[in-house]
Amino acid sequence: MSEKLEEFDNRIIFAKTLITLANEDSKIVVVCNDSVGSSNLTEFRDLFPDRLIDVGIAEQNMVGVAAGLANAGFTPFVCAAAPFLTGRALEQIKADVVYTRTNVKLCGMSPGIAYGELGPTHHSIEDIAWMRALDSLPIVLPADEAQTAEAVRWAANMVGPVFMRIGRYKVPSVSQGQSPAFIPNKAMRIIDGSDITIIATGTLVSRAVVAAAELKAEGISARVINLSTVSPLDTVEILAAAKETKAIITAEESVTRGGVGGAIAEFVVQNHPVPMKLIGIDSFAPTGSTTFLLEHFGLTADSIVSSARELLKHGK
Repeated sequence: MSEKLEEFDNRIIFAKTLITLANEDSKIVVVCNDSVGSSNLTEFRDLFPDRLIDVGIAEQNMVGVAAGLANAGFTPFVCAAAPFLTGRALEQIKADVVYTRTNVKLCGMSPGIAYGELGPTHHSIEDIAWMRALDSLPIVLPADEAQTAEAVRWAANMVGPVFMRIGRYKVPSVSQGQSPAFIPNKAMRIIDGSDITIIATGTLVSRAVVAAAELKAEGISARVINLSTVSPLDTVEILAAAKETKAIITAEESVTRGGVGGAIAEFVVQNHPVPMKLIGIDSFAPTGSTTFLLEHFGLTADSIVSSARELLKHGK
């Protein structure tokens, strides 16, 4: 029996990295919406009480305040549960941040179905599709602790808006041996393969790695790509996958309509069509634990393996 890998809550890594950055740069501030605890910001608040602004449950105001701080020369990190940040404040994100290229870092905490039992109101499965619709907004989905730390540091040092998903569901490392673990706008090929490509994000990357191992045992060579930047797409890596393997599977903890699967399918169909399977969420998610919901929607290694078999079978 294989030893269970250590797993990490990326919110903890995010908060530690933010504290380190705040110690280095007095211009870094945090704006949140009554989410100090859920965003893991208690220590940041205690260390920098004058640099954390809690606006209460007022997400539109939260983004507006952050835009004002950015215009005054600060580097604000907006930390809020992903469904409320992207759903309630979409107009402010569009007009006050993205259209004006304002230096605001939008951090969607606990995205996907991480809130589990709190149900559809708290699931954030549409956020990638909403954010992708905004012109030239970088969208970053760190897959593990190393990527989270490096992506947060990159976001703090780049000028302009960015949207990041900071996961709550614990995941193992997938970046061992990769330095740097995160390169902006670059998809990371973590396993090479020639038969089929699995392009995964966030929670699903570690499951894609497990699936690749199972497929290898069956004689199927699976390439695994960790797509940590959804926008802009690494079109070079995706085109190589389409040309060098027989089919592509995408796996994401979000809706595929307009999400990661949609983005890749749009590119592939226009440049080098190959058989594809988009694994994700296709309806409002019911109430239940995150583990249950991942199984319910087939966001598992077994589902990826089954999809790979089916695609290759029909591709012969």
